[in-house]
Amino acid sequence: MATLLLHKPYGVLSQFTPEDNSRWDCLRDFVDIPDVYAAGRLDADSEGLLVLTSNGRLQQQLTNPRFGHWRTYWVQVEGSPQPHQLQQLRDGITIQGYRTRPAKAAWLNAEAIPTIGERIPPIRVRAAIPTHWLEISLQEGRNRQVRRMTAAVGLPTLRLIRHTIDLMDGDTPFTLKGLEPGAWRTVTKAEEGRLVQLLKGSNPRKQAGRQRG
Repeated sequence: MATLLLHKPYGVLSQFTPEDNSRWDCLRDFVDIPDVYAAGRLDADSEGLLVLTSNGRLQQQLTNPRFGHWRTYWVQVEGSPQPHQLQQLRDGITIQGYRTRPAKAAWLNAEAIPTIGERIPPIRVRAAIPTHWLEISLQEGRNRQVRRMTAAVGLPTLRLIRHTIDLMDGDTPFTLKGLEPGAWRTVTKAEEGRLVQLLKGSNPRKQAGRQRG
C-alpha cells in the first residue's frame, strides 16, 4: 500500500488528469508516484492536506461520513465573527436542502496565524472590511461545504486550508506540519501501521459480526 501526505497548493485540482480548457493545474504536476489517488477532495481554490493512497478501502474509510473522521480547516473569513455565528456553525446549518452535522468552530489560536504563509496569488483584500481566521472541524465533506456554511452565517470564506485529518485512533492526527505548499512525503512506518489497523477495524465482516452479536 502506497500512501502519501501532500500539501496541495492553491490552484490545483485533486486529480491526476487535467481538465480540458481548465486554468487549474493537477496533481501529476507535483506527485510522480503511480497509482495513488486522493482520499477526499479539496477544491482547486482550497489548500492543505491531502492523503493520496493506492488502497481503495482506505479511500472509502477516510471519506465516508459514517466513519466520522474529523477534518480541521483553517478558514480566513471576511468580517468579524460573533458568538452567535460560531454557534450556528457548531449546531449545523441547512444548505441546499441538507442539514449539516454538528461541527466544531472557534477563533484560530493566535499562535498558529504567523505560521500561515501568504497565498500565491494573494487573496483579495478590501480595506474597509476586516478579516479573521477561524478553526472549523467537520466529520463530513460535501462539495464546498465549509464555504457554504460560513457564507450562510454571513462570513464569506476568503481562504481555506485543511490542516489536519484525524484517524480517530487516539493518536496524533495527520497534519501539514513540515510540508510546504506543493511538497509531499510518504507516511512513516508507524503511520502505515496505524492505517493498517484502521482498515482492520473497518472490516465489513467484523462489523457484520458485531451487528449480529
